[in-house]
Amino acid sequence: MKVQYFCRHCATEVGKIDGELLTEEELGIHQLNEIERQEMITYSGNGDIQIQTICENCQKAFEKNPDLHQYDFFIH
Repeated sequence: MKVQYFCRHCATEVGKIDGELLTEEELGIHQLNEIERQEMITYSGNGDIQIQTICENCQKAFEKNPDLHQYDFFIH
């Protein structure tokens, strides 16, 4: 199983984990509610997981320009 983390704003790959049988507790996704899971996690047919997060660059951009929160995607 491969777990890939992508920025939900700029689609940059933030990181990935190649591992066997990782649990939701090990990944920290057990703390998400159902709505957050639907918005942030995608499961592929082969067992891989894609998780949307925020990259460091987008986080800094939001801190400097809070009005960017109104956009789903932006280029920095």
